[in-house]
Amino acid sequence: MLDELRCEACDSNATALTQDQQQTLLSELDGWALVHRDGVPQLEKVYRFNNFKQAWAFSDQVANLAEAMHHHPKITVEWGKTTLTWWTHAIHGLHNNDFICAARCDKLPR
Repeated sequence: MLDELRCEACDSNATALTQDQQQTLLSELDGWALVHRDGVPQLEKVYRFNNFKQAWAFSDQVANLAEAMHHHPKITVEWGKTTLTWWTHAIHGLHNNDFICAARCDKLPR
């Protein structure tokens, strides 16, 4: 299971996942979508909450996870929702780390 794996060190020499690899890993996630921005594939999911404070609290948990994994997403906090976007900046694409972190976010308490 993806949420049981640990991120590996990744630099600009790492290989981005192919589209087939991305689709295979995406099928293991719930509610995540592949989006492309400026030609860069990214994983994205919107988590819904009852208010801003709950969305903020969840975002804090994601920030702590990101620090522990040494891999950091884009986090957008709004009233009643948090949007997470994962991709690996160094390779301008998706790496296993992105899918691992996405799966771990789904396991965080809400």
